[in-house]
Amino acid sequence: MQSAPASERVHIAIFGRCNAGKSTLINRLTGQDVAIVSPVAGTTTDPVQKAMEINGLGAAILIDTPGLDDNTQLGAERVARSAKILDKTDIAVILFTEAGGDSELRLMEECRVREIPTVVALAHADTLENHEAVKTDLERITKKSVVAISALTGEGIEELTKAIVAIRPSEERLITEGFCEAGDIVLLVMPQDKSAPKGRLIQPQVQTIRELLDRGCVPVCCTPQSMAQALAGLAEAPKLIITDSQAFNDVYALKPEASVLTSFSILFARYKGDIALFTEGVKALQRLTPESRILIAEACTHQPQNEDIGRVKLPAILRKRFGEGLQIDIVGGADYPEDLTAYDLVIHCGACMFNRKHVLSRIERARQQGVAITNYGVILAALGGILDRVKTS
Repeated sequence: MQSAPASERVHIAIFGRCNAGKSTLINRLTGQDVAIVSPVAGTTTDPVQKAMEINGLGAAILIDTPGLDDNTQLGAERVARSAKILDKTDIAVILFTEAGGDSELRLMEECRVREIPTVVALAHADTLENHEAVKTDLERITKKSVVAISALTGEGIEELTKAIVAIRPSEERLITEGFCEAGDIVLLVMPQDKSAPKGRLIQPQVQTIRELLDRGCVPVCCTPQSMAQALAGLAEAPKLIITDSQAFNDVYALKPEASVLTSFSILFARYKGDIALFTEGVKALQRLTPESRILIAEACTHQPQNEDIGRVKLPAILRKRFGEGLQIDIVGGADYPEDLTAYDLVIHCGACMFNRKHVLSRIERARQQGVAITNYGVILAALGGILDRVKTS
């Protein structure tokens, strides 16, 4: 579990006012001094994350956030960062104090709108003489069961953990669901160009191979250059061929008639996002002009390379098709504009570094603002004229 990638972990964010005990709670749950604890308000200046395993839940990430009522000089910015954490929050734990209320209730309403499961806790139960009465009143106001806790003494922590486990969404997803079955031969065509990390495979490739093995499939790996040789060595055509989006056309030219073709990006678009909306979004290509504006959003941040698909190859293809005047903005990591209305199209990467909640939050922002959004694999197949011959769902 400790080696599980962050994108596959349940993201549990702890929210509350300054000195509500969020950092102490994180330390108590992890059994480590992960977050700095201090009586000085505003000590937690940025979200702090800690990976751990929770019995009954599995691999998780706990996120400590700045206080909802941070009135320090940079408080407004810190509170805004806390709000952005909701984009990737699978479960929200909201700590109330005897003095708290309005900020926490507003956050609960935001979680309700975003459909984020919420656990409510009353902090400092060890020092509140009337904590049972406060808890009862809080349950009346929030219309939820409330767990009284003391992060300092450990009171109520086991009950809180059980509440978190009980509220976890039960959705289980597979990367290759519907594409292959046990016993199927799956050919993975993986370019190893300058943008590929030296000495290792990228995360989507590793995750897909591992899942294929777990499902009883027979994965066969090659590069585009060795694909013909790999096919010749097989007794039968592979049921499925998975490739990097940038190699679509080369791979399609060698694909046996009986094989189905898709890409890692498309698989992860289904796994992490909304493939139907991405497929619909690609229709925006028909409306692009040399004056159009496009946003390319990457989940990871890295130094651009000569063969980088998102920062080099895709912009070059788009400008060749629609004109050099095409304006293309590129953002990476957590940078994603609140206002997308200036763009004619958003193109998102496969998002292997994000959890599903984070990707869906970005998709929903585009949808609400009426901006078309698609994904690397879908748009590259469309630009290559083979989208109708590539399996997307």
